[in-house]
Amino acid sequence: MANSAILAVSALLVFAYLLDIFGRRFKLPSVVLLVVTGMVARQVMDRTGTHLAWVDPLVPVIGTVGLILIVLEGALDLSLRRDRARMIGRALASAFAGFVACVAAFAMIFHFGLGLPVPSATLAAIPFAVISSAVAIPSAAGLDEHSREFVIYESAVSDIVGVLVFYAWLESNGSIAAFAGSLFGGGAISLVAAAAAAVGLLYLINRVDGHVRFLPLLAGLVLLYAIGKALHLSPLVLVLVCGLLLNNHHLLDRAPPLKSLLSDGYEDTLSEFKGLVAELTFAVKSFFFLMLGYWTDVSHMADWQAWAVAGAVVCVIYPGRYAILRLLGQPDARRLAWLAPRGLITVLLFLAAIETDRLGPFPFGAVMLVVLVTAAVTGLAHRRPAAALQLERVAE
Repeated sequence: MANSAILAVSALLVFAYLLDIFGRRFKLPSVVLLVVTGMVARQVMDRTGTHLAWVDPLVPVIGTVGLILIVLEGALDLSLRRDRARMIGRALASAFAGFVACVAAFAMIFHFGLGLPVPSATLAAIPFAVISSAVAIPSAAGLDEHSREFVIYESAVSDIVGVLVFYAWLESNGSIAAFAGSLFGGGAISLVAAAAAAVGLLYLINRVDGHVRFLPLLAGLVLLYAIGKALHLSPLVLVLVCGLLLNNHHLLDRAPPLKSLLSDGYEDTLSEFKGLVAELTFAVKSFFFLMLGYWTDVSHMADWQAWAVAGAVVCVIYPGRYAILRLLGQPDARRLAWLAPRGLITVLLFLAAIETDRLGPFPFGAVMLVVLVTAAVTGLAHRRPAAALQLERVAE
């Protein structure tokens, strides 16, 4: 049994790596390839009478760990400089405006189209409004530096805002006053906790010696995330701030006591830490999307109502995003308009929403359809200029 498990895990990692190479070679989104592979495996195993019961409880756990690593990896690639101020401002404005516009539009669709009460329709709308950093950040690798950093900031902020707003709305039970108190109070506390955790992590990464250095730090970061989530804060803020401070230690120049925390070999240590985070992110993300595909019930995706909901959501996402990017004066608006995938965070938040029993007969198959379609559009738009041009003409 143990040997079979070792063989399975090793084979899946190698297979995921080959899929990643294949996807990069033909500019296909690896997320779609992994999810479809999981779905096919489920159909084959069902016909042989085999079912992996342990997959169901592991999907949200691995997804959460993957989200932490993806945001951390993205933050470790960002440089905060004055010449990037305008780009960062646009990314933040795009994330906020896009999120608010999508929540409003989706809530109306779910309220009038599915008959959900306004609080429940809003709860269902929030996960669909979040741009997935798990898909967007890897997909931005082929863009120029300016556009790539824009996507990283925008998607990371979108994840953070989505999580914060989702749990604040979940606890408010439709009360605007309770929602505002939870949202702004939780956000302020999250920022304070994030600053303290970032300084602590910076101290430890410069002081830890021995063969095992980074895994305990990552375990501590995951622990802080879990504590923050239990307290209904926004723990992704903590992850983002920690990554930004580690990669932008020049921010400590105005605080000499904190500047003294840096060791002489800090740059080499940081490079090793980034390498470990990248390796772990690939492994966790691969397992999550494979397991998500296996976990998905294909029959739910065949429901006509799921297709109708997914179609309405997709038809709102791209025209709205293009309009917002143009209003903000984003230079590469036509290309970036198609980089708005939904993914890991959408699935995780929707799973949390389903557990509340407030969504009634909402067609869950729509979630996976939106994830697959938006990821596929992201890959198509960046596959070759002709495909991107064709999509742009459709938008216009």
